[in-house]
Amino acid sequence: MRATPGFWQLAFQPAVVRRACGYAVVVGAILIAINHGDAILAGELDATRWWKMGLTVLVPYTVSTLSSVGAMRQAIAAEVRS
Repeated sequence: MRATPGFWQLAFQPAVVRRACGYAVVVGAILIAINHGDAILAGELDATRWWKMGLTVLVPYTVSTLSSVGAMRQAIAAEVRS
């Protein structure tokens, strides 16, 4: 019986990272436009605003990673049961 991969091992698989980065760029850009677009257009970009925009991109990355790892763990568990 093979060992079940841990969360971090699955989370750092290249396919998971690539997928999460893709979602982070697309969804992050949309969220930044919605939440910070007025400040960007007004040129009001201070350090705090940049920090918040960086965190805004991390949200879809994290959601995608958690979802991918959850699906992979569920598939592994189903494979082990059968």
